[in-house]
Amino acid sequence: MSRVRRGNKARRRRKKVLKMAKGYVGGRRKLYRTAHDSVGRSLAYAYRDRKVKKRQFRKLWIVRINAAAREQGMSYSRLINGLNKAKIALDRKVLSDLAVSDPTGFAAVVALAKSA
Repeated sequence: MSRVRRGNKARRRRKKVLKMAKGYVGGRRKLYRTAHDSVGRSLAYAYRDRKVKKRQFRKLWIVRINAAAREQGMSYSRLINGLNKAKIALDRKVLSDLAVSDPTGFAAVVALAKSA
């Protein structure tokens, strides 16, 4: 079996990892082994936190909708139930934006949910 020279591929792979470790402090930036560990961990955190970000925004929207609904004399769960019964398909992001930027429009939506 012939010998395989891997200098180019290996160097490219290591340089890619060190480039991703740009901005890290100390050996995490300069030494391949520690940089590889740190970059791998940071990529795992980035993947995980892309999912967590969606959860956090949904929680924020629900808190905003609940606060605005309670000002109108209705709880969040009753509002969502009323909207479903009235066949009004507004997602939580839009409802939250409506509650923050247009309170009169949100009051109209709450009135529709109350009537259903």
